[in-house]
Amino acid sequence: MSPPLDQAQLLSRAAAALSITAESAAKELEAARGKLARGLKKLAELSEDELAIATVPRDEVWREDMVRLYRCRPVVDKPHPVPILIAYALVGRFQMIDLEADRSLVRKLLASGFDVYFIDWGLPGRAQRWLGIDDYVSGYLDRCVDVIRRRSGRDGINLMGICQGGVFSTCYAALFPQKVRNLALTVTPLDFHGDRKEPQVGAGYMNGWARSMTTQDVDDFVDVYGSAPGALVGFAFLMMNPVSHLTKYSTDLIDVLDDDAKLLGFLRMERWIADRPDHPGEVLRQWLKDLYQENKLIRSRLVLGGRTVDLRNITMPVLNIYATGDTIVPVSCSRGVGNHFGTDDYTEVPVPGGHIGTFVGGKAQKILAPTLAEWFGARG
Repeated sequence: MSPPLDQAQLLSRAAAALSITAESAAKELEAARGKLARGLKKLAELSEDELAIATVPRDEVWREDMVRLYRCRPVVDKPHPVPILIAYALVGRFQMIDLEADRSLVRKLLASGFDVYFIDWGLPGRAQRWLGIDDYVSGYLDRCVDVIRRRSGRDGINLMGICQGGVFSTCYAALFPQKVRNLALTVTPLDFHGDRKEPQVGAGYMNGWARSMTTQDVDDFVDVYGSAPGALVGFAFLMMNPVSHLTKYSTDLIDVLDDDAKLLGFLRMERWIADRPDHPGEVLRQWLKDLYQENKLIRSRLVLGGRTVDLRNITMPVLNIYATGDTIVPVSCSRGVGNHFGTDDYTEVPVPGGHIGTFVGGKAQKILAPTLAEWFGARG
């Protein structure tokens, strides 16, 4: 999405519009036609290799059901002895952490000397509709952690969670603190009612939509659909800014047709956006009721598998990175939560941009990976 125009830019465009003549309009139309023709030719010539995303060399080290655990191949002879495990969200695919070679979080961490693993949650099918949050936290995530602990010979590993994966990681660190050496969270909702105390214009739509549903609405939705279709989940995100969605495929796309790097970046992003997995129904039921509606996580009242997720059990160092322009997870739902944890080593770091821009935005790229590398490195 293009950044908003300032007053000077708006005045400049208005002045340009007033000075349009028939001759200038004809020239502009001819230039646009030529640009479109060249762009269409370029699109037709692009290969699958050029459009590939998540190409970091890696090896599958464990699998169960649709879940895969990958180890990225180290690029230094002696990686940092404590591995990093990255857990992404269920609502999108892991490729965002390695969208392009020059905009890759995992590649930057590898270049900093770390041993990096990540989870691919896969594509849940009809059988997975019954999986709950605890199946992911105490099941798949715990088994991934144990695999890495055995391979590395370490009692505790560095755990990094992103968005929904950050919530899973927070729950895991509270339930299995002995297995987590350091916990890093990025664009993670922790106080799901933070937007009520500190509203943010243009953000928190998902919070409002979820709280407007009755518990019966939630039950009916999950009982009818089983799992939430990926296309429906994607549509919900698009409806947060429908005008931007319309202009993206018209003016925004036309603007980058003659710039190879920007065009490839646009198409790779669209490939990631289009790959929306279905969302397991029981996870969604608990996510909407216990988190969005009742805000149980930050109050240490969330129960998983008969055990209470008490954030005071999180006594290891915690790094909390939030995006200052996040419209999916309002800033007030992420920051200012350190007093709820049991650790005395809590750090908050803001990064410029939005929810996804945290990982691919130019300004955020200069902050995210260096901050993580320095923070993990300083804590052994």
